[in-house]
Amino acid sequence: MLRSTVAALALAASFSATAQDYPTHAVKVIVPYGVGGPADIYGRFLAAKLQDALGQPFVVEDHPGGGAIVGSDMVAKSKPDGYTLLMMSNTHTVNETLIPKKPFQLMRDFEPITGVNSSDLLMVINPSVPAKNLKEFIALAKAKPGTLNYASSGPGTPYHMAGELFKAMAGVDIVHVPHKGSDQARTAVLGGQVQMMFDAITTMAGQARAGKVRALGTTGKKRSSVMPDVPTIDEAGVPGYEATIWLGMMAPKGTPRPVLEKLNAAVNKIIDSPDVKQAWAKQGAVPMGMSIDEFDKFLRADIVKWAKVVKLSGAKQD
Repeated sequence: MLRSTVAALALAASFSATAQDYPTHAVKVIVPYGVGGPADIYGRFLAAKLQDALGQPFVVEDHPGGGAIVGSDMVAKSKPDGYTLLMMSNTHTVNETLIPKKPFQLMRDFEPITGVNSSDLLMVINPSVPAKNLKEFIALAKAKPGTLNYASSGPGTPYHMAGELFKAMAGVDIVHVPHKGSDQARTAVLGGQVQMMFDAITTMAGQARAGKVRALGTTGKKRSSVMPDVPTIDEAGVPGYEATIWLGMMAPKGTPRPVLEKLNAAVNKIIDSPDVKQAWAKQGAVPMGMSIDEFDKFLRADIVKWAKVVKLSGAKQD
């Protein structure tokens, strides 16, 4: 009994020292999406702020592919020491149902750190599409079933699920065209190769203002302060429609709790600062910092929520 108590105390002291010293060298932040998307943009923002706060480099690496599976699996297989972190989103909670045969399971192979932010999506079409508003687009899709396409950054991503939910609720047949990353999907819509896309308002609002795409609706419960002249999809013709994108951070399973707590405190302090809140509000992003346990509960509830949406929409992995 004495030996086990001493061993437990030694282990606790070791973890405490680990958290106190952490980090002692560079930390990798894996973004399992393409360059230029919300996870990449906010991942780099947080990395720079964490570097200032914790005194060591936080280096972002983009590893897109497979609807976030490629990069996420790299993190799942990494040493659980706090030096490889995952920038993740509701793609991960969707894929627990949409792609059950993955090399990892979210709540089995990762540790929650905290939520980062959430934002509405913006439904846009290429200006060549002969529809000036959402009702006209729905009428066009119903008149020509299976001929219009929508782009996404891959299976299970918020852009994919927003499209499938829209198809189910609007009663239209539009073909999903998955891409390796949101940058490629965005480029396809801007270039007219694909007619439509749901994209994060934080990354697509500027293109809409410049007239490079036509905004048909936002996906929140109320109009976005970033584009107040654009109606919600709910008010524009699909009652009850709602879809958002959120971002969070996780670490490999087994990462010491004190290290997770240190990261949680650092990220939450950053995103709770008035300057960050003000800057993000202009972009349409809302901070969603939580404790580790709160984020754990949030993730589990989101898995259940998206399981219902996957069933409702009939979405499948392409």
